[in-house]
Amino acid sequence: MSLLFTPFTFNAPSGPLTLPNRIVVAPMCQYSADHGKATDWHLTHWTNMLNSGAGLFTIEATAVSAVGRISPGCLGLWDDATQAALADKLHRARRQAPAMPVCIQISHAGRKASSAAPWDGGMLIAPENGGWQTVAPSALPHLPQEAAPTELSLADIAQIKADFVNTARRSHELGIEAVELHAAHGYLLHQFLSPISNQRTDQYGGSFENRIRFPMEVFKAVREAFGGTLGMRISGTDWVDGGWRIEETAQLSVLLKQAGAQFVHISSGGVSPLQKITLGPEYQVHLAKAVKEASALTTIAVGLITEPAQAEAVLQRGDADLVALARSFLYKPRWGWEAAVALGGTVDAQHQYWRSLPREAKNIFNDAKIGMR
Repeated sequence: MSLLFTPFTFNAPSGPLTLPNRIVVAPMCQYSADHGKATDWHLTHWTNMLNSGAGLFTIEATAVSAVGRISPGCLGLWDDATQAALADKLHRARRQAPAMPVCIQISHAGRKASSAAPWDGGMLIAPENGGWQTVAPSALPHLPQEAAPTELSLADIAQIKADFVNTARRSHELGIEAVELHAAHGYLLHQFLSPISNQRTDQYGGSFENRIRFPMEVFKAVREAFGGTLGMRISGTDWVDGGWRIEETAQLSVLLKQAGAQFVHISSGGVSPLQKITLGPEYQVHLAKAVKEASALTTIAVGLITEPAQAEAVLQRGDADLVALARSFLYKPRWGWEAAVALGGTVDAQHQYWRSLPREAKNIFNDAKIGMR
């Protein structure tokens, strides 16, 4: 049997979470919220992803505060209004799809906040043009020509940790089964990890132990507040000399496992415009493999894994335990169905779709029964 279509179980403090297969829909920003509140776009998008045949769907980077949004259009979960909007759209989407566990990636953008949506250029928006003052571990801008962020005080750091806990608690209230802390792609937790963006001289900067201190504090605080499946997305490397390294990612993953993590999701880059990445199929998988070997923590691989045979090969080699895809699901929302055909797997599907399959794919739907007269 295909490894991609075997179940996988996370063992969390509140109980096990079993996925029907090892396909993960990675978080994908939609830049379509209204002051942090989910909209009808999210209802449509989430319904699509929940009907994808994947084993786990991850909601896009969701800000823990208004100033933590990447863009004015980014999703948030920090107060009753944002919670009500997310609850409405998510619960309606889940009613239109087979049962699928849901994860939410919670995040603070730090110095990469107050940015325009990608289709509007993606650059920093000045406060006078609808943006806001950004914050970061150190007063260092992401791009040299940009205005500097405000360096976080110890009180600010404590408040942001409380914001993460608040969002995790709200996620639990929404019936979301898993939480992924975003410590990748140059956002705030990654900014603390990387010596490129963190040049503090107090207990949160300098040594490896100091640079991981705040991400670990956030993780431990969320772990106390959220009993479900919990993990972290980490940039395995900055792809810059003198930056965050894969060896440090592996060390951090060992500590996360000891602190009660169920998984790490290994991506890369995002903290510096000087990064040098050679893109190609599975270009980040070697990073996931290194972390898995060093930590024995459940590892999710991601990055230009586009074909079912690729995803299967990653698992067969033992490079990761699960495989995540993002853009491939935007382009092919039924990617999980196609993978089931290619690898001899099965998926759950809404009965309204049972008659859709071509002859060569007729056996991929679990328990499908069609009668006609």
